[in-house]
Amino acid sequence: MNDSLRQQGLVPHFEPYTELGCTMLGGGYEKVPPAVLAVTGPDAIVDWVLVELRSVQDPTLVRSSRAALVQRDGDVVEVDGTNLVRFPLPPGNYHLCVRHRNHLGVMTAAPVGIGPAPGLLDLGSPATSTWGIDARKVMAGKALLWCGEVSGDRTLRYTGPDNDRDRILLRVGGIVPTATVTGYLTEDLNMDGRVKYTGTRNDRDRILQNVGIVPTEERYEQVP
Repeated sequence: MNDSLRQQGLVPHFEPYTELGCTMLGGGYEKVPPAVLAVTGPDAIVDWVLVELRSVQDPTLVRSSRAALVQRDGDVVEVDGTNLVRFPLPPGNYHLCVRHRNHLGVMTAAPVGIGPAPGLLDLGSPATSTWGIDARKVMAGKALLWCGEVSGDRTLRYTGPDNDRDRILLRVGGIVPTATVTGYLTEDLNMDGRVKYTGTRNDRDRILQNVGIVPTEERYEQVP
């Protein structure tokens, strides 16, 4: 992954998910120290993610949620940039869910053991089972989150009412499609610090690539 947002000083020091309206149970308002954002290389910070632990009996029930950081090599770590993510819950089995502000979230198909002993879960491996059908995009042997969720309705739409493509056009001004705007913005799907509707490395094409062959198709988040 690229760390263009960090290089441009655009990664916010406070987690963005509370402001986006996410319910934070046991977490919220996490802050990253400036020194963590100065780290380069494979451990450089790409962005914030939201990690949830969900009930085994009712996977729709979020038991705890924490904002954490994702590194260039794909590791998800605490806000100190090093340690594994911690939750204020008793040890036990939980479904683990990972969300990002402009991707479809993903959740483990089977409960995972959470406890004081360090544990690792590789959601980047296609062999790790996830909830639902076609919940991740597989490229070059790696499982990825589906990119393009701009409207906040947990659905990728290129056309039709409340589609994600129009949000990008509105962000650049809604009149001149060739205009661009910079910043830490949900519509920046390739996370280069710039929202672009047309031309090379535009953000609109990411949605079209991920909905399927037919532009009118839709892709739904598989998290219950």
